[in-house]
Amino acid sequence: MTFFGFQHAENLVGSVAALLTTSAFVPQAWLTWKTRRTDSVSLGMYVIFTTGVALWLVYGLLIEAWPVIIANSITLALAMFILMMKLRFG
Repeated sequence: MTFFGFQHAENLVGSVAALLTTSAFVPQAWLTWKTRRTDSVSLGMYVIFTTGVALWLVYGLLIEAWPVIIANSITLALAMFILMMKLRFG
């Protein structure tokens, strides 16, 4: 059975989840870029999170799962951007 062009409903749920969790970092990245303020950003959280996302990306590459690779590549870029801004602007 197809559902909005997806073969299985679980693929739709996974795609929407990946889109939402990945795009969740865009507002923080934009605000950080615009204001150059990072005092409310937790350095520890972003170090741990960025490391975790990098490992998810490696996992996706190892199992050749393109949805995992794409979502985590974008998330890693956004998280690294915020982390670099935190390190630069304190």
